[in-house]
Amino acid sequence: MHTHLNALAGGALLLAGCATAAAPGIEEGERIAGFSEDSCRSRPGEAFHGQRASAETGAAILAATGATRLRWLPPDSAVTMDYSPNRVTVSYNRDYRITRVSCG
Repeated sequence: MHTHLNALAGGALLLAGCATAAAPGIEEGERIAGFSEDSCRSRPGEAFHGQRASAETGAAILAATGATRLRWLPPDSAVTMDYSPNRVTVSYNRDYRITRVSCG
């Protein structure tokens, strides 16, 4: 009996560690207090939707968003969900057109 309760309690703790909640009053792309100045801002990245994915476009996205790391996300790819405040992720379709620019 105690083994089952311990397993349930342990599972609940593991799941609680995976839960996320949006910070109230913080919109996506805004800098959050406590993050360094190289934190990414996704809002300026929206201007790149529909543009062709290239090294030049990637450099422009880095400059516009303030990110220091760029991650390309090709179509039908898996990606880790780890959070990095100074990284911008750029998703593109089979035609190499940018479909999403997000931070983290």
